[in-house]
Amino acid sequence: MPITSVSKDPESLTMTVVADFAATRERLWEAYVDPRQIEKFWGPEGWPATFTRHDVFPGGRSSYYMSGPDGEHSGGFWEFLAVDPGHSFEVRDGFATEDGEENTDMPSMRMTFLFEDHEGGSRLTTTTWFGSAEQLEQLLEMGMEEGMTSAMGQIDAVLADLRSFAAGNVADLQILSDTQVRVSRVIRGTVEQVWRAHHEPELLKQWLLGPDGWTMTVAEPAQEVGQTFRQEWAPNEGTPGEPFGFTGELLEVDPPHREVTTESMVGMPGEPNVNELTLTPHADGTLLTLVITYPNAEVRDMIIGTGMVDGMEASYARLEGQLA
Repeated sequence: MPITSVSKDPESLTMTVVADFAATRERLWEAYVDPRQIEKFWGPEGWPATFTRHDVFPGGRSSYYMSGPDGEHSGGFWEFLAVDPGHSFEVRDGFATEDGEENTDMPSMRMTFLFEDHEGGSRLTTTTWFGSAEQLEQLLEMGMEEGMTSAMGQIDAVLADLRSFAAGNVADLQILSDTQVRVSRVIRGTVEQVWRAHHEPELLKQWLLGPDGWTMTVAEPAQEVGQTFRQEWAPNEGTPGEPFGFTGELLEVDPPHREVTTESMVGMPGEPNVNELTLTPHADGTLLTLVITYPNAEVRDMIIGTGMVDGMEASYARLEGQLA
């Protein structure tokens, strides 16, 4: 069990949990900022978590739910108040309703996560500030301390997995729900470089091509919320296929970390997808995470079945080669 101490201070209304790990501080930090990894331990045993959003930058937000053994769901969120990459972050932690909104009937807390080098490994100190003595007592009675102890007991197994989340791996697809998927990949390049590559037309035309044999003929990114983007491709001579394109509206943007757009195929009727792109600093470059929300499961399966992920991997590999 990595936890070395749990201390509660009724006067300062805090609970502090200290845990030591054999892994490096950088590796421990990576486990917390990668949604694929944190959801393997953020939740007591028997209650695995699913992160539908995880934006580790000041002003960012995480949304997740834990699934119980009998199909129960318990939702939560983090609002990131401060982030010192590799060393610490501070959040407002709260409960969420089934639709992901804040459950205002329950208290929220301020939490800090401090990552330090420690005796051949690393130390994580988690401090929770409660709003009142009643809140502290309420949340402890709900099993908060036991839940954190159980969750942290699962971290060592995640830290020991050095292959699944490493740079150089191909794009990784995870199905989050009937309507959502997440595509993740570590790209060797800085967050700023990867952001520019997604927003400068001449750079887009060099890498966002899918399989070999195609040319990007139109690259018109949206720069401000409310603007539309347009992307079109055509097969090179001798390559089978018909020209196609996508268009959509920019809904949110927080450079160089996050943007949200709608996306529809040009000329095709129907409800658009919603794409949420997040870029997070990683020891080997940038963790790119794309959460796609489809209108329904049928559309989700149809698009995945077109070879979408293979095409994305071909483009990401081309981007990584250019940045190198």
